[in-house]
Amino acid sequence: MTIARPDPDPDFGAVRQVPRTPSGLFPSGPPTRPTYREPHPVTGGGVAAGGGAAAGWLLLFGLLGTDVASYAWWTVFAGLLAWVTALVLVRYGDRGVATGVAIVTAGGWSIAAAVVAVRWATSGDWPLW
Repeated sequence: MTIARPDPDPDFGAVRQVPRTPSGLFPSGPPTRPTYREPHPVTGGGVAAGGGAAAGWLLLFGLLGTDVASYAWWTVFAGLLAWVTALVLVRYGDRGVATGVAIVTAGGWSIAAAVVAVRWATSGDWPLW
């Protein structure tokens, strides 16, 4: 005589569907983690303000020069101070203003280098020493 016993787990051999977590490529809803935002985002106004301030700064120091050599050295000095300020702004302040300062300072150095090159080409004498 065979005694039929009831199966203790009726789903024992069945394959269970485990809910999948999305990969993130196609998000299914709002993010589960917080979204961090930059405290000082780069804006066009900040870049323009930094560029204007750096242009005024370089102009102020460039006007101290009485000849090509002194103009070039004053511009190099003013540019170094401006870049130190830009580095401080990148770390502790507005990155947009720092970007404007760095771009205009590089442009000011390029103008000073062009002035020195033109003087050197026309006179045949190196004007910085």
